[in-house]
Amino acid sequence: MLVSIAPQISEIFSLEDWMLNPPDGMEWVDGQLVEKQGMTLKHGRIQGNLYFHWRNYLNSTRQGGVVYTEAPCRTNKQGRRPDVAYLTPELLAEFGEAAVLPQSFLLIAEIVYSTDLAEEVFAKANEYLQSGGQEVWFVLPDSGWIVVITDRQRLLFTRGETSNTVFVLPGFSVAVDELLA
Repeated sequence: MLVSIAPQISEIFSLEDWMLNPPDGMEWVDGQLVEKQGMTLKHGRIQGNLYFHWRNYLNSTRQGGVVYTEAPCRTNKQGRRPDVAYLTPELLAEFGEAAVLPQSFLLIAEIVYSTDLAEEVFAKANEYLQSGGQEVWFVLPDSGWIVVITDRQRLLFTRGETSNTVFVLPGFSVAVDELLA
């Protein structure tokens, strides 16, 4: 998801301020509030599809935990709002319903478009992984790809294939076509 610097921010807003009360639709990146851009009907549909599939998997396996959309978390450097994220029962017990998760979610998905800069997208994956995340999904609707990144491997799935989690939701899989439908 592309972010842009929020217009007319006149006061200083620290990461600590963001952690206490993160403004809706805003991330804290490189010392500035930025607004998430690119929320289209297609984006919302794919975000909802992924939420639905992860949530149904949790219900069917009784694994526990919570799936969120746009929930705030802190990385080692920034304040982020991943498009879809999974909070394990262990982290839920540890942090409860904090305003902001003080680390990356273990499983994160971001929806990426052709207007997003590749260097920024992959830097974000590294940021999540260096801040407690274990698995990052990039969903690329225009190319029909799902890229799954962990600290040890990168997997690419495309239309006609089935994407699966690596670590966090053992046994989860979804057809790429179904996710992008």
